[in-house]
Amino acid sequence: MSKLRVVVLGLSLSSSWGNGHATTFRALLKAFAARGHDILFLERDVPWYASNRDLQDPDFCRLEFYSNLEDLWRYRDVIADADAVIVGSYVPEGVAVGQWVQQTAKGVVAFYDIDTPVTLAKLERGDYEYLTPALIRDYDVYFSFTGGHTLDYLMDHYGSPAARALYCSVDPNAYPALDREKRWDLTYLGTYSPDRQPTLERLLVEPARRASHLRFVVAGPQYPADIEWPSNVERIDHIPPGDHPAFYAQSRYTLNVTRADMIRAGYSPSVRLFEAAACGTPIISDIWDGIETLLEPGQDIILAEKPDDVLNVLDTWAETRRKALGASAQRRILAEHTAAHRAASMEGDLLEAIERSSRASSLALGVGA
Repeated sequence: MSKLRVVVLGLSLSSSWGNGHATTFRALLKAFAARGHDILFLERDVPWYASNRDLQDPDFCRLEFYSNLEDLWRYRDVIADADAVIVGSYVPEGVAVGQWVQQTAKGVVAFYDIDTPVTLAKLERGDYEYLTPALIRDYDVYFSFTGGHTLDYLMDHYGSPAARALYCSVDPNAYPALDREKRWDLTYLGTYSPDRQPTLERLLVEPARRASHLRFVVAGPQYPADIEWPSNVERIDHIPPGDHPAFYAQSRYTLNVTRADMIRAGYSPSVRLFEAAACGTPIISDIWDGIETLLEPGQDIILAEKPDDVLNVLDTWAETRRKALGASAQRRILAEHTAAHRAASMEGDLLEAIERSSRASSLALGVGA
């Protein structure tokens, strides 16, 4: 197979601060490059990421920055000549970027939505921050963070020519299982989100209030200063991706909490789910449709609805049972959900779109002849 020249315009590759996009792109594109493809990543240069960059010079792609839409025109030729151009969700001025890419690119154009349920909720209320219904119809492929019935909805309701699931994943080399002394009984790693906070309160904060003998931590930025954390809940503002494996290794269990829009849509696994499992850390999660297609409840993951569900695990599970849960999840994720699996899937979908485009061009030439 020939090498594909791909340009990606994403929210961020350089900074993992306050977003889950950077680690998702890093794992996926590193694995995609390992398949022999050439990648240019274009990132809007914004101050909050510029001051928190933890990847300056990736070895798997070229990373360049543009300051505004006018500055993006510097890349007109490379975008026009690329085999595929992928625009990501939450790209600043994403509608204008998407329109310009669709007008400029001669190859396949795709949208990678790492926030599909949030995107659809925004579209339904007329919020076109980075995507419009018209843009969906003109993207050759809609790569979706969410699978299941959402893919049919994108095609049937919004007219996407090809909506394909492209879940987050993990780079096993970046997320190894480490042997560390356990520092916390239950951890949570994630940026503050108002719609996640009630679940975090129910499944971590309330258990902490009831179990002063246990140790908890909430790690991630942007939590309001007026939140009153129990004394046995430690707060860490930011943990760079390189330190995630050590964080998980120091966790007896870790908590997965899903945004409300993603719970409603189902089939929307967080990148943290894959990363923690790859590290062999046992996971307690909130409940949503489709989770059983990724990890088997009771065998690979524990599903919790109320504080007692969490405390029962933390207080009564034997160490052998705890380790078996983490090991089972690790086997499942490494067998089915690594970045290499996702890169192969994306490659196949892009090649399929290129073939569709080629057939359509041939038919158009035949009609005009």
